[in-house]
Amino acid sequence: KMTQQMRDLQLAQARKPPGPSSPNAAKRLYRNLSGKFRVNYTSFDEGSLAGRGEKEKLRKSYLFQSNAALFEAVELQDLERVQELLKQYSPEELDLNTPNSEGLLPLDIAIMTNNAPIARALLQAGAKESPHFMSPESRLLHLSTLVRETEQRVNELMAQVVNEAPNADCSEKEKQLKAWEWRYRLYKRMKAGFEHARVPDAPTNVHLSVASSSSVQVTFWEPLSVNSAVITKYKVEWSCSPTFSPPLGEVVIDKLKDLHFTIRGLVSGTPYYIKVSAYNMKGWGPPQASVPPFAVPSNWREYDGRAPRRRGQAEALDHLLGQVKNVHQHCVCHESCKNQPQSRKHSVSKSLKHLFHPGSKFLKTLKRGLYLTAIFYKDDNILVTHEDQIPVVEIDDTYSCLLMQDFLWFTKVSCMWDEILWLRQCVTVSQASCSCTLQTRFKMLLAISQMQGLLGIQDLGQVFFEPVKDKQGNILIVTLKEVKTNQTFESVRWVPICKLQTSRKSVSSPEEPTALDTLLISIQDKLAYHQQSSHALSPGLYLGYLKLCSAVDQIRVLVPERLPNILCHVKIRSNPNISREEWEWLQKMTSMEEPVPAEPEAETSQNHLFQELQVAIKELMTLVNIPLQEAKDFRLYSQEVLDFGGQVSFLLLLPPSDDVCTAPGQNNPYTPRSGFLTLPLQIFEIGEER
Repeated sequence: KMTQQMRDLQLAQARKPPGPSSPNAAKRLYRNLSGKFRVNYTSFDEGSLAGRGEKEKLRKSYLFQSNAALFEAVELQDLERVQELLKQYSPEELDLNTPNSEGLLPLDIAIMTNNAPIARALLQAGAKESPHFMSPESRLLHLSTLVRETEQRVNELMAQVVNEAPNADCSEKEKQLKAWEWRYRLYKRMKAGFEHARVPDAPTNVHLSVASSSSVQVTFWEPLSVNSAVITKYKVEWSCSPTFSPPLGEVVIDKLKDLHFTIRGLVSGTPYYIKVSAYNMKGWGPPQASVPPFAVPSNWREYDGRAPRRRGQAEALDHLLGQVKNVHQHCVCHESCKNQPQSRKHSVSKSLKHLFHPGSKFLKTLKRGLYLTAIFYKDDNILVTHEDQIPVVEIDDTYSCLLMQDFLWFTKVSCMWDEILWLRQCVTVSQASCSCTLQTRFKMLLAISQMQGLLGIQDLGQVFFEPVKDKQGNILIVTLKEVKTNQTFESVRWVPICKLQTSRKSVSSPEEPTALDTLLISIQDKLAYHQQSSHALSPGLYLGYLKLCSAVDQIRVLVPERLPNILCHVKIRSNPNISREEWEWLQKMTSMEEPVPAEPEAETSQNHLFQELQVAIKELMTLVNIPLQEAKDFRLYSQEVLDFGGQVSFLLLLPPSDDVCTAPGQNNPYTPRSGFLTLPLQIFEIGEER
């Protein structure tokens, strides 16, 4: 019966290649194909092909050969070649989950020869076990049939070789005999591997945590035993009863790259019990209960019923801005502008058009004053003018001392590049008051409009956190933007950064470089800052360190150079949620006069958080160069958990009250190691929002 099933399967899979005629033939095929696989069939000259049909035929031929080579590589246990083929071809192109003429898949051969590295590589690529093996008994029967049939074929060929006189035909029979003997040994080894295998042990480190008010997350590791057969999947089961009667659900995990699973759609406030078991070709192993044994879906906000801080804020601000625009359109000043004499309207129109007239050019040199420069970069190239200069426009040639409040106002404007025209109209209405501040800011808006017009783009990017200054009284406000698409710009072109740095002739001395020379020398640092400030944290719960220092006109915050849009931090765990029970425990800790609490009970979520916090605090103190014994004076911010988009959350560690913000002239007792910088608080807030 099994033989007939195999014949039927062979007919159904007629497009699959048969086994190699001999071990040497397999190796020759494998070796010869290795060079061919490095050729991309799309690189052939299309003119040399008769048509699309021949190209498709050639493509299928290569894919057919790649499938055969994958089977050969698995059978010969060549991990490097298997990885090469999986990288070069997609699972569909390799027919990764289509059985061959023997009813086997590459993963079947790997796990039954107990080749764990190849099996893992195949599993990560999406390989499956043969659907014909519904049970261990059916797998053993199939292997026994293959061994019996190959043994019978070996005996037949051996008899023919012994009885026939030496000739060319006999030599071919000897080659076939060697090939079948090799395949017979392979199937016997696979059968022996199956017979000696046992079901896997239970998974280890099965940890359960609360992911939200309606979900829990389970993570686990592979079983410790290395003598068992290769594990191909895991099963996660859950129930409201510790006896799992009745069970509520289960899921089979066959993607083994990340051993974790989030169970969603649960009822808040209800305890759920979890267990996990592993599977190999012998079947399911014993389950392992989680630690803690159950979890209750919840969130820290449920402790006092607090609503999210930012709920509806963005919508409310948009609505408020819309109201302001609407009122501004009907203000008295705008009406007076509309009723101006015709000659005056022409004069204003002409002066505005002058900003975008081809006569308005980028500056080549700086005089004493305030300027705007825009740095657009792509890979190792930067946008420059036709004179090989970084684009610069003048803001104010009488402004030699940039006030911090004006600079911070400019950074806020950078969040509204597409609203510059409207903002300019708003400032113009009030300009009659002759306010120096408003005049400066109006000139800033004019410079932005001029830069946008010359480049032909509205978004000028992110403002660098401090202006570039020189001793000649020049001040450069720098914006940075990475171009990831093939955008076209007006009046500029791309050049390599290194070429710009080496070819530009400096007009200043090394002792007193101009602002443009300083910018060019430090441009790599500014590009690095811009790239790093756009990086996002991976999902998880973090411990952040809040340290401020004040000056006469600003407050600055300590941040790491590698991620300047985030506070100094270390990761506590991958799960960003803090449950109600964990938050309640933290509240009790912070309310104690002498916060030296006893450790929570073992096998609870509070105990896990306690241990995770101990590790995180030690790591954070080392990072910011603070002696560990001083940590006893630090405090956890207990008013809220800082939530960033639902995937990242922060607990804040604060220094003693007197040291949270260092005042001018005050000695800072703790100096972080290199790799940190201080940003103006408003710049940090804008970078955090981005």
